[in-house]
Amino acid sequence: MLRKLLLSSAIAVALTACGDRSANENAMPDSNPPASGAAQGDNALLAASTLPFQAPPFDRIKDGDYQPAIEEGMRQHLAEVRAIADNPEPPTFANTFEALERSGELLTRAVTVFFAMTSANTNPTLQAAEEALAPKLAEHSDTIHLDPKLFARVKTIYDQRDSLGLTEEQKTLVEHQYEGFVRAGALLSEADQAELRKLNSEESSLTTAFGNKLLAATNAGGVLVTDKARLDGLDEGTIAAAAEAAKAAGKEGWLLVLQNTTQQPVLGSLKDRSLREEVLAASLNRAAKGDANDTRATIQRLAELRARKAQLLGYENYAAYSIADQMAGTPEVALKLLTDTVPAATARARAELAKIQSVVDKQGGGFTAGAADWDFYAEQVRKAEYDLDESQIKPYFELDRVLKDGVFFAANQLYGITLKERTDLPVYHPDVRVFDVFDEDGTQLALFYLDPFKRDSKQGGAWMGNFVEQDGLTGAIPVIYNVENFTKPAPGQPALLSFDDVTTLFHEFGHALHGIFSKTTYPSVAGTNVPRDFVEFPSQFNEHWALDPKVFANYAKHHQTGEPMPKELVEKIVRARTFNQGYATTEYLSAALLDLAWHTLPAGEAKKDVDAFEKEALAKYKVDLAAVPPRYRTNYFSHVWGGGYAAGYYAYFGAEVLDHDAFQWFRENGGLTRENGKVFREKILSIGHSRDLATAYREFRGKEPSVEPLLEHRGLK
Repeated sequence: MLRKLLLSSAIAVALTACGDRSANENAMPDSNPPASGAAQGDNALLAASTLPFQAPPFDRIKDGDYQPAIEEGMRQHLAEVRAIADNPEPPTFANTFEALERSGELLTRAVTVFFAMTSANTNPTLQAAEEALAPKLAEHSDTIHLDPKLFARVKTIYDQRDSLGLTEEQKTLVEHQYEGFVRAGALLSEADQAELRKLNSEESSLTTAFGNKLLAATNAGGVLVTDKARLDGLDEGTIAAAAEAAKAAGKEGWLLVLQNTTQQPVLGSLKDRSLREEVLAASLNRAAKGDANDTRATIQRLAELRARKAQLLGYENYAAYSIADQMAGTPEVALKLLTDTVPAATARARAELAKIQSVVDKQGGGFTAGAADWDFYAEQVRKAEYDLDESQIKPYFELDRVLKDGVFFAANQLYGITLKERTDLPVYHPDVRVFDVFDEDGTQLALFYLDPFKRDSKQGGAWMGNFVEQDGLTGAIPVIYNVENFTKPAPGQPALLSFDDVTTLFHEFGHALHGIFSKTTYPSVAGTNVPRDFVEFPSQFNEHWALDPKVFANYAKHHQTGEPMPKELVEKIVRARTFNQGYATTEYLSAALLDLAWHTLPAGEAKKDVDAFEKEALAKYKVDLAAVPPRYRTNYFSHVWGGGYAAGYYAYFGAEVLDHDAFQWFRENGGLTRENGKVFREKILSIGHSRDLATAYREFRGKEPSVEPLLEHRGLK
């Protein structure tokens, strides 16, 4: 990642979306008319899947099925929730909270698959359905959360929670749900609830519009090259992939497509400086060209809406609202985590830039190195200091071998699980693969889908999600997917990865393991349904095994000869671990601080010019290094404007403190062993959000987490 993480529970999508209903509609309607025509007949989503483990029947689902199925799902869900609210019996945990957990089966099934497709395999039909459904799902959420009779039942149990003999998981669920109702406006006056509904409806529509505009801008923003000589420096596989991309776009030449982040992979190899600058400019300015795909007006309005929403709910700004239920607790804590690291990171970045400039000068470049030059010359610095060339190592990282002999092997060594590919289940795109996941005793734990390659129908980045959530009430096992955006090789060519790509594969499977090992009773606290600044912990922790000697030796083998990577090359990779960390840390901090700057704006301020505000914010936090642009500029920062991470991008850094501290525990206790994996699985990966996570971490670690292992890992200590 994500990198971008998808909401892992469909019911979370439905119940955390926002909405718009008029002021006199505070209660749920007694009934909703059934969805008409299109929802009936052969709609494959209306009935539970008959495939193993309720895997989606992609061979039967049509684009036109989603909207009517979701609308029918909302109708059924409201009827179920209406029955809970109107129950004449006194409220109990079973007839209120557990009943809510069991409600919305059709809606959950339909929106889970729908939002997976709008992110990974969209098209104009799905985009139109998404735009139409966004305000309806928002209204659906508000209808439930702002119903006074339902909230009265929830509050009764919440107020009595310490005297009802609830289990720890039940008590935690009650607290989460009550807080969710309050954060959705349940305690507001009728007039304020009416305004909140309008704000929420508009916000939901704008976030959908942002995502669709950004995808279109990214697809249109690639750089077409008609003179092959300008591609000097790229390997043949990358050139062939660029030719395929141009062909697919109906163009002659070679198309250098854009990936999600600011820096683009080709910038480390292209010798043509003017082409490097053209590629970076295309990346920086996507969705900011004054055309139909320009996102800046959408962003201005989103920032304004969120500030007013937070004010209505009693918070100083949206960041205070967003972070209140996270582990950090307040924007001040998140800001301090980031700003305390800025001096060391930027000092390191400036030192790295000086080395790059030295190389430019020695070669008689006659120019001041800029952002478009960084990767190209940093690669030369790396070669000089560590004798390490990216082109030397990619032949040892073939996708299938990294996946099976690296990612899956590490999971087997730690947790005893095995994965076996199957080809009998339908998939939504030919690139997608499916695996059974078996526990050590042969019990099936999950299904796992992998969608590895970039395409125009897919959003940028990498993420994990669930087609089916683990559910202790029904016995459902998780059906989980990982999505990446690796460059697809030309036909007949191997899929060779950079080491960054290798790390991404381990990262996303760390999210998958968090879902696979979930062992809770209630689905809304299962798996990855945890705070943002905890959810990245298991995934970032899993990255460490990519360089574990036993794991690395098992997968780092030449794709043609099968020979293991030479020992001296392995040592170079290990030694280069902290290389360029000033840049990497500063570009991340810039994006995270930019996110918080937008979301700490108070309500009522005039709309901000997007480009001017970004410049001012970077200067305010002293991360305005011209050669180190933010990992994401405002105009294409999909995490915060469309991906659920508003005021939450700091979470990667917060979780990184945990992941390095946890890995230090492994080092202190023997490293990659089944015994250590069992402890981590039982104390961290299996519990979801069924208990207080800070307490759970202390019990695992034996103490509070320390930032020292993180600083050491990044070479910033």
